[in-house]
Amino acid sequence: MAKMNMLHAINSALDITMNEHPQACIFGEDVGYFGGVFRATSGLQEKYGKHRVFNTPLTEQGILGFANGLAAFGAPALAEIQFADYIFPAFDQIVNESAKFRYRSGNEFNVGNLTIRTPYGGGIAGGLYHSQSPEAYFAHTPGLKIVVPRNPYQAKGLLRACIKDDNPVIFFEPKRLYRASTGEVPEDDYSIELGKAEVVQAGTDITVLAWGAQMEIVENAAKQANEQGISCEVIDLRSILPWDVETIAKSVTKTGRLVISHEAPITNGFGAEIAATIQQECFLHLESPIMRVCGLDTPYPLALEKEYVPDALKVMAAIKQSMDF
Repeated sequence: MAKMNMLHAINSALDITMNEHPQACIFGEDVGYFGGVFRATSGLQEKYGKHRVFNTPLTEQGILGFANGLAAFGAPALAEIQFADYIFPAFDQIVNESAKFRYRSGNEFNVGNLTIRTPYGGGIAGGLYHSQSPEAYFAHTPGLKIVVPRNPYQAKGLLRACIKDDNPVIFFEPKRLYRASTGEVPEDDYSIELGKAEVVQAGTDITVLAWGAQMEIVENAAKQANEQGISCEVIDLRSILPWDVETIAKSVTKTGRLVISHEAPITNGFGAEIAATIQQECFLHLESPIMRVCGLDTPYPLALEKEYVPDALKVMAAIKQSMDF
């Protein structure tokens, strides 16, 4: 295996796809010679040509409109939205076109070859326009899949699975981890099944659930809890839509407790959907209320970013509160 950071792993997945499919195209703002604002597409235009890796105008709706057309034609369409905060001008194309193409035609045509990559979340001092986590907006839309990796190995394997999937997928990349997260990644092709959560750490007392960049934080909280004699079962959700109800319910049935943490604001965040479903599935097994440790219901602050993000101390406090209930 090679040592890669998350950007290298994503680049490797894209490289394999471009080599595999002569019609595959990568497009978005500055993804060509510049290699993208974070350099995720570095070297790909030089390797595959300007007709397959190219810059678009600064119009997200146009990027996704073009992507829908290309994917409907049958070519793998690898669209990049430069920041997840800027995905909203494309909201109509994604939720009213990408998600519904298959259904409007009775499956005679579809855009299953569409993969939308976009960096999300804080940690880079980006302020309110470069730090949002909008996964819950799209989780309300049947016809889409939503995936979030936590490290380079996951990023490559999940991205390859997204590209090979027969449905349009939004792949949210935790930009705080682009260069901070490194690890061993196979240079060859591999995929990680979508819709399956991963039990990262087995435990008996409480289940702690997160995804993406928040996984590092809950793992640190679990270490603190272990020092106090609390055994945490830590789970990475990985797929927001569809999400793995079975794995989470099985864990909570065992532990009787659940703490959910995500960076997006708490109100109507995806943690609320998880809490409602697990309450229904595991009601008679719960020993305490399901708790959420999330971002605040405010625009993402620049000066107070550290106070906004749910850190390990906040997660640890929720773990203790749940245990003491």
